[in-house]
Amino acid sequence: MNRKTARENAFILLFEAECKKDESAAEIFEKALDRELEADDYVKNVFFGVFENKKFIDECIDKCLLKWKKERVSIVSRAILELSCYEVAFLDDIPTKVSINETIELSKKFDDDKAYMFVNGVANAVAEELRKK
Repeated sequence: MNRKTARENAFILLFEAECKKDESAAEIFEKALDRELEADDYVKNVFFGVFENKKFIDECIDKCLLKWKKERVSIVSRAILELSCYEVAFLDDIPTKVSINETIELSKKFDDDKAYMFVNGVANAVAEELRKK
């Protein structure tokens, strides 16, 4: 599986997690595998990594939502931003520019037509915030 497909599969899992707050990460992951969602080490690491660092990731994203309340952010955008934030903060082998570009592509494919502009702005702000730390 190539990285683009793996990133999409990780996004799908994160989206499901945003929709199924009553299920554990392990339950969501196992059910996805039963539906034949392909999951390599990257998918597994990102999905469970976001869960393990949820508070940190949410704080980073929420801090960068200038003039937006987190309740207004779509579930799709939220899952994409979680993925992006995790990659930038914890995966040194992925350049920040690549991560943000792939974030925009996910948004264009799975989100509202104009959401990619919002996602781009927040993802860049998160990356800048993380660079400061």
